[in-house]
Amino acid sequence: MKRWAFFIGLFGLFTAQLQAHEMRPGYLEIKEVTPATYSVLWKVPMRGNLRLQLDPEFPDSCSEAVPPVALSAGGAQIKTWTLRCNDGLADQSITIAGLENTLTDVLARVQHLDGATQTARITPGESSFTITASPSKLALSATYLWLGIEHILLGIDHLLFVFALLLIVNGIRRLIWTITAFTVAHSITLAGATLGYVHVPQQPVEAIIALSILFLATEIVHSRRGRPGYAERWPWLVAFIFGLLHGFGFAGALADVGLPEHAIPFALVFFNIGVELGQLAFVAVVLASAWLLHKYKAFPLRSTEIVTTYIIGGVAAYWTIERVAGFWT
Repeated sequence: MKRWAFFIGLFGLFTAQLQAHEMRPGYLEIKEVTPATYSVLWKVPMRGNLRLQLDPEFPDSCSEAVPPVALSAGGAQIKTWTLRCNDGLADQSITIAGLENTLTDVLARVQHLDGATQTARITPGESSFTITASPSKLALSATYLWLGIEHILLGIDHLLFVFALLLIVNGIRRLIWTITAFTVAHSITLAGATLGYVHVPQQPVEAIIALSILFLATEIVHSRRGRPGYAERWPWLVAFIFGLLHGFGFAGALADVGLPEHAIPFALVFFNIGVELGQLAFVAVVLASAWLLHKYKAFPLRSTEIVTTYIIGGVAAYWTIERVAGFWT
């Protein structure tokens, strides 16, 4: 198994850019405060002093009752204002202008005067959504399920950690226990942080996540030199401990888009299910690809594995330095 679990072409895509979590979603919140009057919150990701050129477009019947106020916080620009829509927003379409030119998504949440809430995921391929008067739980579950899948598949640092586990774990049974331990651990901290039971600063967490990948890469190198470490002897324990930290990372991503107040546990469960489905899909693709490489001997396995490990370690070291510098400056 150790000689299977690598797929150098897969990580050619990952190392083409050294920045993880760059495709952060935007967030649009619309609350009906009185009939035909809505408070709007628009949160769009920033990189340094630059923000994505995205703006929500409302129906022509809407006008600003209170002008926008903007501030920057948490790597995003946040605008708030009040709209007056004479015809209301039920059955009306909202468009995110400029979204088709990006690779990011926008999560939109609409809260009606009666407390009913609609959540929608807006994508570059479908940059508009229609506000419904009676949103369904099925739509809510589908939105958060896909957000979970998308987050893990775009979360290169989380995938690098799982990939490193595949490199160091020997045997299917040990692999199942290890992945299960990682899943249980990050589910615990994801729920605890999201529900407000635990509060951890996000920047140090992201730095330690990068350090966890570097630790595994170092353990793999030592193992190949005949000095097996903790990760090879007790991979499930290492996966569980670092999984707790990765769960805080998932919680930070979920905090960026928020949870509907009327269905927090419901949305949290489906987000977590989405994360697990994405993770399982990734593991399946890597193992299937590794099996094909092993069967057809497409690469010199041993040397390719070593090169892959050094690539993982180099990327993780870069992230660690960058993230530590980020919260010290």
